[in-house]
This record gives sequence, C-alpha cells and structure tokens, in this order.
Amino acid sequence: MLRRLLYLIGAYKIYEKWLTMQIKDKPIPQHVALILDGNRRWARKHGLPPWYGHKVGAEKLRKVLRWLLDLNIKTVTVYALSTENLKRDGKELKELLGIFEEYLKIALKDNIFEKYGVKFKAIGKIELLPENIRKLLLKLEALTEKNEDRFLNLAVAYGGRTEIVEAAKKIVKDVLEGNIKPSEIDEKTFEKYLFTAHLPNPSPDLIIRTSGEERLSNFLLWQSAYSELCFLEVYWPEFRRIDLLRAIRTFQQRQRRFGK
Repeated sequence: MLRRLLYLIGAYKIYEKWLTMQIKDKPIPQHVALILDGNRRWARKHGLPPWYGHKVGAEKLRKVLRWLLDLNIKTVTVYALSTENLKRDGKELKELLGIFEEYLKIALKDNIFEKYGVKFKAIGKIELLPENIRKLLLKLEALTEKNEDRFLNLAVAYGGRTEIVEAAKKIVKDVLEGNIKPSEIDEKTFEKYLFTAHLPNPSPDLIIRTSGEERLSNFLLWQSAYSELCFLEVYWPEFRRIDLLRAIRTFQQRQRRFGK
C-alpha cells in the first residue's frame, strides 16, 4: 500500500533521478550477473501458481536488460535455469520450459540485439534441454553472432561445479592428445575451457541476487572469486530500476581489493 502511494505521488521517480545523478560520474560495473530469485515466492504471496511467477519474472527481465544496456554495461550474465531446476515438479517444469520457448521467440524478433550490438550466448549443459528450446537458443546465437559491442549470456541447465568439471575433462583430453602440456596449465589457460571463454571479461564485477537469499547457489563459482555481491530484499518480479541503481551505488562505494 505504501509503495503504491509513493508511486502515485511521484516519489519513486524523484528518488530514481537522484540515484542516477549519484552514480553518473563514477565507475560503472562492466559485467553484471543476475540471480533471478523469488519468482515462486512472489506467486505464492499473491495466491498464484508458481509458473505465473516465472512468466512475470521473464517479462521483468526484458525491462531490466534495457536498463542495464542504457547504463552502458557491456556484459550481462543471467542465471535463468540451474541443473537442479530441471528436477522440479513435472507440471511446473513443463510450464517453465513453455515460458522459455515463448520468450525466446519474442527475443528473436526483438530489435534490442541489433540496436545495442548484443551477442547472445547460452551457457550450460544445453544438451539436457528439450530439442525445441535448444534450436531456439542456437538460432538466437546465430542471429547475433556478428555483434561485438555487448554480451548477453543466459545460464540455462547450468551449474558452476559442472562447468569446472567439464573444463577439467577438456583439459585432460587435450593433454592426452598432446595439444597442451601440464606445465602450461595456469588460471588463464583454465579459463579458456569454461563456458564463459568467449567473453572479454568473464568475471562479473557485480552479482545481484534478489529475494533476500545470501548465497551463490552454484553460479559462476570460478568467475565470482572477486566479484562484489549485492543481496536485495525484493522478489525478482518486484525488482525496480531504483533497486538496480542502488546496487550499482553499493558497488561504487566498495573498495575492491582482489585478494590483497
């Protein structure tokens, strides 16, 4: 009720403008990662089925991506579907995959990729997904493959531990085939075998998680070693531009040490 009242009297718009001015002349994170948490709890709060929360969350993601691009953030990585999510209740998973299909089709017609020069990439165990979803992901990748200005990564059927294990398997294979020597393996070499190897900056500067949970949940475990973490007490469908601006302001207020 209070939030609605503040919105009606224009308080949020004033606050949004004030936050925008605060972050304007300070360093902006060049890689932002998002953990979209709280869709089901938002739906439960409103007496709605869980998949409705995912649908509202998908629509919110479309808005947030534009906010990020307008802020000139170069790389965005979205944690959309974990390997654990694939084990959910059959009906909920069916509805969730249906939402994926719907919004991937919308994305294929969206001019956002051309307007901002965005390259799209799906990262994860894509082979675990239904064929129709895989085809749409590959089609969107092909459509945007020549874009190099911005990067949008969708983590689907993704798990951070799985990513590291898969990278280790590839390295072992290359060692056995004589393509690389064990003495040549270091952190930079290892990163070339991760799902994020295509990125100029694979490590997020800022990771934002909604819903109040304070954990990474198996997301970008290697890449997040020195990321700044921001946990917000808001369900993803309720995420506002002021929440994003506040997260960026928090990032700007921190002193990054990179282990020093």
